[in-house]
Amino acid sequence: MGGVRGWDKILGAGPGASRALIRPGQTGRHTLRATMEGSFTGGDEYQKHFLPRDYLATFYSFDSGPVPEAEMLKFNLECLHKTFGPGPSSRQNAGNHASFQLPGGLQGDTLIDIGSGPTIYQVLAACESFKDITLSDFTDRNREELEKWLKKEPGAYDWTPAVRFACELEGNSDRWWEKEEKLRAVVKRVLKCDANLGNPLAPVVLPPADCVLTLLAMECACCSLDAYRAALRNLASLLKPGGHLVTVVTLRLKSYMVGKRQFSCVPLEKEEVEQAVLDAGFDIEQLLHSPRSYTVSLAANTGLCFIVARKRRGP
Repeated sequence: MGGVRGWDKILGAGPGASRALIRPGQTGRHTLRATMEGSFTGGDEYQKHFLPRDYLATFYSFDSGPVPEAEMLKFNLECLHKTFGPGPSSRQNAGNHASFQLPGGLQGDTLIDIGSGPTIYQVLAACESFKDITLSDFTDRNREELEKWLKKEPGAYDWTPAVRFACELEGNSDRWWEKEEKLRAVVKRVLKCDANLGNPLAPVVLPPADCVLTLLAMECACCSLDAYRAALRNLASLLKPGGHLVTVVTLRLKSYMVGKRQFSCVPLEKEEVEQAVLDAGFDIEQLLHSPRSYTVSLAANTGLCFIVARKRRGP
């Protein structure tokens, strides 16, 4: 079993992240999980009721001020920049975010993003480091939303503020339109995915990738800790030996709101996420634990994990 290398830090909390991190008792957790598995939001509900524009308006209104959702988006963009950027950096980034270090320089030919939702921000940094990017999501509406932006169709969501911020991190804030065109050029396909399948992209079979990326998705797709552990093994099957998994997981999140509808999540502890990654055949290279959280009424998580892990070579 691989160990954890690098560091495990707590960053300064952003707005809404000052709530105490209280560990529920084991009995309560088991009861909660048994209850949630029986009423977990399944694929049919997502297909029928998950509205991309409601989701984007709730969690990705970048210009809405220093609300927790905007701060979370900026934090994720900073982590991704430091992961896929040219090299180590520990400088203070844009805004009032704490300084932290990631190794940088993660690159390759192919990257698969699992559970993209209707968003593209998560590959803004990676599009400079990978030649072939696959976006994927379970629902038809989310994939249609992605295609709208990629094809510059009327009514496509405006990601300009997020793209500008990503470019500011790279020192090119006045060339944001070039970033958009670069991303459109390197995204080669948008596929249906289901992380609970042995091949999450079935029936499509892609060559093993250099990197699999999944942000804020696995805890929503998996109805239990066992299902989450199995899904990570499924993601590992998409990677070359020595390839990387980059993932962000919200911790202790039971559900989240999109419009007036509630969607389930499996509440995970940092230690459970870490062990699941190790048991799926990875060595963890970097693990960042932050207390940042969303607005309680929208998504009552208590912190998140950002992990960079390498798939082990050989048996």
